[in-house]
Formats: sequence, C-alpha cells, structure tokens
Amino acid sequence: MGQKRAAEATGAASAETKREIERKYEATGETRLPDLTRAKGVATVRPHGVTALDAVYYDTADLRLAADSLTLRRRTGGADAGWHLKFPVAAGVRDEIRAPLSDTLPRSLAGLLRSRVRTTPVHPVVRLRSRRDVHHLHAADGALLAEVSVDTVHAERLAGCSGRTAEWTEIEVELADDADPAVLDAVEKRLAKAGVVPSSAPSKLARALAETGAPAPAPPPPADLRTAGTAGTAVLAYVRRQADALVRLDPAVRRDLPDAVHRMRVACRRLRSTLRTYGKVLDRTVTDPLGAELRWLAGELGAARDLEVLDERLLAALDALPRDLVAGPAHRRLKAWAATHGAGSRRRALDALDSPRHLALLTRIDALLTDPPLLPAAHRDAGKVLRKAVLRDHRRLAHRVEHALALAPGPERDHALHDARKAAKRARYAAEAAAPVLGKPARRLVRRMKRLQDCLGDHQDSVVARAALADLAEQTAAAGEPAFTWGVLYGREEAAAADRERELPDLWSRSFAPRFRAARGH
Repeated sequence: MGQKRAAEATGAASAETKREIERKYEATGETRLPDLTRAKGVATVRPHGVTALDAVYYDTADLRLAADSLTLRRRTGGADAGWHLKFPVAAGVRDEIRAPLSDTLPRSLAGLLRSRVRTTPVHPVVRLRSRRDVHHLHAADGALLAEVSVDTVHAERLAGCSGRTAEWTEIEVELADDADPAVLDAVEKRLAKAGVVPSSAPSKLARALAETGAPAPAPPPPADLRTAGTAGTAVLAYVRRQADALVRLDPAVRRDLPDAVHRMRVACRRLRSTLRTYGKVLDRTVTDPLGAELRWLAGELGAARDLEVLDERLLAALDALPRDLVAGPAHRRLKAWAATHGAGSRRRALDALDSPRHLALLTRIDALLTDPPLLPAAHRDAGKVLRKAVLRDHRRLAHRVEHALALAPGPERDHALHDARKAAKRARYAAEAAAPVLGKPARRLVRRMKRLQDCLGDHQDSVVARAALADLAEQTAAAGEPAFTWGVLYGREEAAAADRERELPDLWSRSFAPRFRAARGH
C-alpha cells in the first residue's frame, strides 16, 4: 500500500520509501464495517485475512521524535516486517522509510534521526501488539483502491511509565498505490453514516503514549510578534524558525528530496544574515563564530546545488540552439564535463551532515536559543530597533548597487554586482525577520528585494556560466572537437548579462525602502 519510491540515498541501498496516505477512525470490539461497496467507485470488498503484528516503538527519553510527530518502530508479523521510520508530510500523509529486520537500528535510519537525537540514544518506549483484520477495496476493473483494517490494539509502556497498558480498537483506511484519493472521502462518508467517527489521535503511538501516562511534549505556541514588545523576542523567534528548518531539512537532504539542499542552504544564510544584521540585539562576539560555522555548512552543501543549477542552465541553453549551431558531440561533452565536476559533491554534503562539526553547530544554536547573548537593545521596543536595522542594511545595499552601476562593464563590475546581490539577500532577510512587527511595508520590501536579488542572481549565473563555457571550449578543442557551439553560448550569456545590467537601474529605482510602522499599530 502507499506510493512507493526508489531506495533512499541515506548511505544504505536497502532503505526504501513509500508514501502512506491513510485515515483512522474510532471503533469498539462490537464495531462492524458497513457495506463499503456502496462507497462511490468501490465494486467489491474482499477479506484478506487476520494478521498478528508486534511493534516496538523507539524514542529518546524525552520523546523528542514523538514531539516532532516522527515514529520509529521495529515490527514483526505481516508482509512488511522490519524497521520503519515515518516522517509527517501533511495531515494523514506520511513518508515511511523501511529497512530490513535486524537486532539493531540500521545505519540508514540512524542518519535520518541524527539532527534530532544528536548523540542521545533511542530505546524502546512502547510496545504495540495488534490483531489486524484486513479487507481490500477494488474497483470494477479489479484495481486495488484501498486497504481497510480493523485493528485491536494492546499497548504497553516500556519506559517512563513502565508497565502501564491501554487497549482500543480502531479502523484504518490506507490508499493503494496510484489510487484516486477521492476514494478515501467516499469510504469516510459510508463510515460516518454507520456512526464511525475519525480518531482524535494522529497515530497509534500518540494514542499509546497519551493513554499509558505521559504523552509527547507539545511544541510551544509561536509568539505573537505583533504584541511581543521587545526586539529580542522578535529576533529570537526568527532565529528559532531557521534553526528548526536546519533540523527538519537535514533528513530531507540525506533522502535527496527535491530542493532540500537549496532550502537548507537558505536557512543557513538566513540565520547567518540575521545574526549579523541584528548585532545590536545579539552580541556578535558570541554569534560571529556561529556565523562562520553556518557559512562552512552552506559551502559544503552548495557544491552539489551550484553544479546542478549550472548544468541545468547550460543544458537548457544548448537544447534551445538551432541544430545548425550545434557542432560535434556537444551534449555528450557537456554530460561528461558535468559528471567530472560533480564527482563527490553529494558525498561531500553527506559527510558534512555526518561530521562532529555539524552536530556541534546544532548544539551551539540550541545553546544560543536557550541562553541568548542579549544586548541592551534587545529589551527595547521591537518596532524601533528592527526598523533601524532594516534601513541600515538597505543603505548598505544602496552603496553597493550605486558603486557597481558607476563602473564600466567588465570583471570589476561583475564582482561588484555579485557583492550587491549578497547585500540584497541580507536586506531581504532583515525585512523578513522584521515583517511580523513592521507589517506591510516590510513585506513590500521583501518583494522588492526578491526582484532585485533575482536580477542580480541571473547576472551572476551568467558570469559563472561563461567561465564554464570557456572551460568546455578549451577541453573540446584539446579533444580535437569543434568548439564553435560553446562560443555561441558564451556570446548569448554575454548578451543575457548585458540585459540584466540594463534592467538594473530601473529596478533599483523601484527598490527604495518604504516607510515603516509597527504592525501592532495597524
């Protein structure tokens, strides 16, 4: 059941992922399934037998996995015996990563837990023994639509409240591979008519923890920054969001999920930029060493991402050329060039995530949030302090843009525009952090900075692409192949960069900082 995907790139080829889409319902020992052939799209319901399942759930002593809605279990019985690690995706949707049954936690799953558990061991916390009565729902053409099971569950607490037990019955409906999710709505409608209501617990583990004495700790509610008052509260709230993103995206990068590396790099940059921008709130003698480590991590992650972006740009440009401008085996040459330059880049990112240095960074960020190095400005009015910081970063950006525009086209201007791009990012992140306090003007500035950043970013991508094209032309000529195509693409990249430079003055004229006022005055 569920949407299966290829083996995860977590360091062990034996790990496999499936997308689990399911809904749970309350039941009793007397509950009987209604006639589900009356659910739209369901033609037949076929009993699939009764299975005994025995699952031991693992967590840290403080239940930090459960607090983040992750579940780690070792299960015997049924067709999918083994280790299962589940990550939430959306309500009723989870990714389940599976590894073969073994006595100890597989390395493929341990790596995915690393950012959350650090060096803290996981151990058994709950044992669930279930009697599962399974039924398969099929369409008229015989296609499997969903699996419906009636689970009689016996839960035993193994740690924290050892020996406490709980029992309940529930109905679980799980969507089959490639089936239309509308079937879940149709089945729910039939269950509702029979008096069956959705479960109040998001998972068996959550219910077991709650009913055997001590549930997982709930995350603290987000601060209402419109009424938070102090600059320290506002800045630390933004820092915490980026710190949470680093922890959350670590396993996503390991799983090679789309855009995960980019998003983790952005979280590093946002956090580092915020610590620098708000240096009058948080003591930079403490935060600057942290910023250096964030720069290191972003750099280690960036090798693979930068090459991916460059390769996509060059390939798209090559594909867009008329056939009569493509000389020699250009596609094969580009593929070989990308493979050579990309060798080891993903391994480099994973090695960084597995390093003691990365764990030390996460621990230091936690320490910063637990005992922040607040300066006197941290206790002042958030609106005033944040407004000054945002405007200061915008003035810094203005100096860099005006300096770049005053230069003649060429390498010196290219370098200056790249510096301006970095300043635009910093101004954007400063406004993002301030937006909950400063309101609409800050959000407007974020949009302006994003447009400016995109223009400058495309210019810098062209600079990098031209360097790569020159390298490709040199390699091609050395191999006795025609280098004409790379010259054509080089010229087009020069023209694209010139277009961005012509757009910049007008774009900059529309990027001045707006007047700010505190959001709580809205």
